[in-house]
Order: sequence, then structure tokens, then C-alpha cells
Amino acid sequence: MRSDVIHTLLVANRGEIACRIFRTCRDLGITTVAVYSDADADALHVREADLAVRLPGAAPADTYLRGDLVVAAARAAGADAVHPGYGFLSENAAFAAAVQDAGLVWVGPPVKAIELMASKTRAKELMAGAGVPLLAPVDPATAGPDDLPLLLKAAAGGGGRGMRIVRELVALPGELLAAAAEAASAFGDGEVFAEPYVERGRHVEVQVMADAHDTVWALGTRDCSLQRRHQKVIEEAPAPGLDEALRTRLHEAAVAAARAVGYRGAGTVEFLVSAEGRPYFLEMNTRLQVEHPVTEAVFGLDLVALQLRVAEGEPLPSPEPPQPSGHAVEARLYAEDPARDWQPQTGALLTLEVPEGPGLRLDTGYTGGDTIGVHYDPMIAKVIAHAPTRTEAVRLLARALERARIHGPVTNRDLLVRSLRHPDFAAARLDTGFYDRHLADLTAPGAGDPATAALAATLAEAVRGPEAVRGAEAVRPTRPGGPAPARFGAWRNVPSQPQRKRYRSEPDGTEHEVAYRTPRTGTPEPYEIPGTRVLAATPDRVTLEVDGLTRHFTITADGDRVHVDAADASYTFTALPRFTDPATHTAPGSLLAPMPGTVVRLAEGLAAGVTVEAGQPLIWLEAMKMEHRILAPASGTLTALHAAPGHQVEVGALLAVVQEDPAATPVPVPVPEETA
Repeated sequence: MRSDVIHTLLVANRGEIACRIFRTCRDLGITTVAVYSDADADALHVREADLAVRLPGAAPADTYLRGDLVVAAARAAGADAVHPGYGFLSENAAFAAAVQDAGLVWVGPPVKAIELMASKTRAKELMAGAGVPLLAPVDPATAGPDDLPLLLKAAAGGGGRGMRIVRELVALPGELLAAAAEAASAFGDGEVFAEPYVERGRHVEVQVMADAHDTVWALGTRDCSLQRRHQKVIEEAPAPGLDEALRTRLHEAAVAAARAVGYRGAGTVEFLVSAEGRPYFLEMNTRLQVEHPVTEAVFGLDLVALQLRVAEGEPLPSPEPPQPSGHAVEARLYAEDPARDWQPQTGALLTLEVPEGPGLRLDTGYTGGDTIGVHYDPMIAKVIAHAPTRTEAVRLLARALERARIHGPVTNRDLLVRSLRHPDFAAARLDTGFYDRHLADLTAPGAGDPATAALAATLAEAVRGPEAVRGAEAVRPTRPGGPAPARFGAWRNVPSQPQRKRYRSEPDGTEHEVAYRTPRTGTPEPYEIPGTRVLAATPDRVTLEVDGLTRHFTITADGDRVHVDAADASYTFTALPRFTDPATHTAPGSLLAPMPGTVVRLAEGLAAGVTVEAGQPLIWLEAMKMEHRILAPASGTLTALHAAPGHQVEVGALLAVVQEDPAATPVPVPVPEETA
């Protein structure tokens, strides 16, 4: 008999994971409750929930991290259970206890299991007792040259925060201080430990599912080696290239880890696998993972449904898990610019359309028309492909991403497609240094045809122009006997003569100039572009014949920006004025905020009048859960400083000015390395 039947579930989270949990709840007939910050008032997870409760404020610390407010919201909405999702309070033992103390069902592991796994150092001690393979810890106070390289990690951390790689002993003291400071800021716990850094190691994990009736499933392996800033980008199941003996050892170690803490529900045991095939325990995540869909696809399961089943006291459906089938790959689509130090992007998401079809799945917290804000993680969606073989799954996912229409902030879509098609990925030569080695190539200008795409954008605008004028005339009738409506157009008084349009390609900044003319037939045509012929042109679709090949372009205009989607690539252009406005120029040496965010700290001793060195980190901004360095553009003197810790700044805000002085003798400012 079920002891705790769930009728109404509150999800203590937001975005994609809240929407994903709601989907299962609808299938099971469970009423859903969302919580939301002021910044998320019109978010998709709020629109999809049956009920919603406001958490006043915008910052996570004031809203989604306030366990007392979340519990109060659950009681106010009449919920009888709480699911934490991932991130935020999902691995907070005090919150889990508070949920249960309020008489609510906690859809997660026992409080004791969360406490035991909360500290990576204590978890490793426990795993050693359970026979789980571990890396030997290193005491930073006695570390010598033979211990290098070292990896510093926050004991209470996650998501790459507080993590540093140390390759020189002289850098160890400063890196320890920096890692501890970031860990204290991010997690409220400054404990940091050190262990050997495994070069070219693979990040392999095992999904476990356990009930209260002594059944523990090991649901195969996942490879999550492709990471940026120690955060996962592409994941797949099963992990390729592992021999059967290693798979068995990983499964057995994961089950032993779960049993050692009396685990219940969904969890993940993460390992680092060396190039020689030796596994080492990293940590156990006592929650659902972001990458859980690849396991669901391969095993034909709904892990959220199983979480709810276990939380209600029911056993798992069978003593052994189902047999796996095929291969699944997941790509995390982020609003960020990989070519510019992974800078997160914000703004209106005009269009989000990912192809549908057999084997494809989209998990997202956004739809076209939503806004990507500054307060939360920049992930837009997860795109998952499942097929009989790895090669087929990778091909399906790459093509789906390539065909997707994503208009708005810059994303990592092109990086994902290129990563999936990279020879090393295709051959399963995977390790956590993949982007360190290949990022420059993966973000270099592609082999597309932006010039022809710019031509398509120009022709669509040329067709759109007269319609817009006629539309304006329709709503601005003249007075009887009055003058005819004015018709203004840029250099259109002799329409048969060539016209020129200039665009800047995003995000690389390349400029394109297109010449066209509109003959008496009324259909615009390219001017002096041999081998190109217009077959059809409307405001939103252009078909061209280029060197005998017919190509289709879909055009979406958004103010002075225009998005062009072709069969093999997508482009975004900003229309440029015919003449440059001198007022738009910024003084040399100006440091501008590359994104909206909060100034979290300045380099020690930074003030107007100090000398700085080119490339030196001066200001740290926090935006969308990551810190970003603002570097000195040249060696010289800081002549102005407008930033201060705690200041909220908008994109383009002037933070400081450095006056270049090649003869200056820079005074180095001691600063920690960039945070992850």
C-alpha cells in the first residue's frame, strides 16, 4: 500500500527542469505548483503550472534559495509534496528536512544521505570505506613538484565554482586563497581540498535509482567529458569505448556508494577515468542530473516518474533494470558566445524552433518571445537525439541543431554542431581537455556563405519596403484635397539604378556590402554578382540559384537585425547606416561592460592613477551564475574608475578608462585567476 500518495506537487525550481517535471505530472494526473521570482513572472514554467506562487525579488538568494519561502508557498498552494529539481536547494539537507517537518513528501533522497554526500572530503572518506576507488588526497602544505599538477576543489562545491588547476608550486598559495574565497562566496563554505589532476581524464558517471525495499539499479554509464569551465556541454549514454570489465566495475562501485549511504531515489555517482582506464570516484550528486534524458532514452524510462513512485513508498518495478537500447546524445544550448570567453548573452529570444521527428527531444524553459535575463543560468534548452547506434544519434543531433531556428542572443549552437562533427568526437577520443585544445578551431569563421545570406536579406528587405510604405499610407489617409502622402526611401528616386546595403555579421563583426537594383519588373535582382539569379523573393523567403544550385533562405526581421536561415547554416546581421555617426565612437582605452551584471570585486589597489599592464584583470563581473574578468586593454595609467563592488551595470556601461603609455612601468596588481 502506498503511504504517501502525491496529488499536488510544488517544484522548487524554475525554467527547463520545472517544465520537464510538470510534463510527467500531467501524465500522472498530479496538480502542479510553480514558484517564481519577479524576474520570472511571465516565464514558461509559470505559464505551464496549474498554480503559481510569487517569491518577491529577483536574485536567487532572495527567491529560489529561500527554503522558508518555498515551504510556505507549498503550504499556501495546498501541495502535499515538493520536488527540488537540480541546482538551487536540491542538495540542501536543511531544506529537505524543513519540507518533511512541514508534513510534505520530499521527492529526493534521505536527509542523512544528502548530509553525508554534501562535503566532497567527507564523501571520499565514506567511499574509501565502501571500497570505491579514489584518488589519493594531497596535503597542500606539504605538496612538492612530484605532486603536480594539482586540482583544487571546493568541498561543498559544484558546477566548477572554486575549482583551480595548479601546475607550478609558486602559484599554489594564491590559488588556494582564491579558491577558498570563491567557495565561501558561492556556497557559504570556504573549505578547499587538493587531489592529483588527471591529464586527459574522462568524466564518466553512473545513474542510480534506489527504493526503500533494498533495490538499487545501476542504469548504465554516461560520458560528460566535453565541458567548458568545468561545466558540461555535451553528454551521451552509454559512455563509448569502455570495455565490459570497466563498465562492470563502475556499476558495482556506484551501487556500493548508494548502499553505503542508504540511498533512495535518483542519484548520480561521478568518476574520473584516466587515459589508462583507471576509475576514480569524484562525487555523488544526490539529485536528478541535467543530463538524465540520455539515460531515459536508452532505457525507455521516465526517471521523474520513478522518483515520484519511490517517494510515495512504492518499490521499483523489478529487481533488475530494463535492458538498454541504442545510443543517446544531449547538447546544452546556451545563450553565450564561446569565441569571447564564453560570455553569457541576454535579451529577447525572438524565435526558438527545433525540428521534431523520431528520436528527437527538446527540453526547454523558453519559447519564442521570451526574454533571457541576467539573473540565472544561460542555458536555453537541451536537445536530445536517440538512435540505434552512436553514429546515427550524433548525426541526427547535429542536423537537428543545424536546422533549428534560434533568433535573439548569440548562442553556442554552431560550436555544438562543430563539436559533434569533430573527428575526435566522432572517434570517441574524449577527455575534459577537448575544448582547451580545439576551441580556436571550433569558433573560427565557418565555411558558410554569409555574403549570399546577406544578399537574401537585402532582397527580402527590398520586397518588404514598398509593402511597408503602402501599409503606412493605408493608415495615414490624407485630408480631402490635401497633398499626397510622403514617400521616403533611401536613394530610391531612380529605382532602376543600383542600391547598396551594408550589414555587420554577428557575432564576428565582419561587414558585408550588397548591391542590387529593382528593374521595371518590380523584382529586385543582384547587381554585378555573376552566377546568381533570383528565382523568388518575398519579405520572409528568398530562393536563389547560385552557380546552378537552388538555395532557399528564410528571413526574419527584428528592427535593425535580420536573421537568415539556410539549409546548412544560420546567420544574423545588423543593418548599418550609410554614414557613420561620430557620436557612436568610444574613447580609446575604455572598458565597457560586455553584459549586464554585478561588479563583485576590483583588483587589489585599483584606483585612478595606478599603472596597469595589458591583459591584467582589473574588474570582476558576475552574471548568470559565472564570474567574468574585465582586462586592461593596454599598458598605461588608469585615468578613471566608475565601477565599485555591488554596482549593477548594464551592457555597454563605462567601467574604467586606461590611457595607454608604452613607456610606463606597470605595477602588477595581485589578482587571482578567473573563476569558473
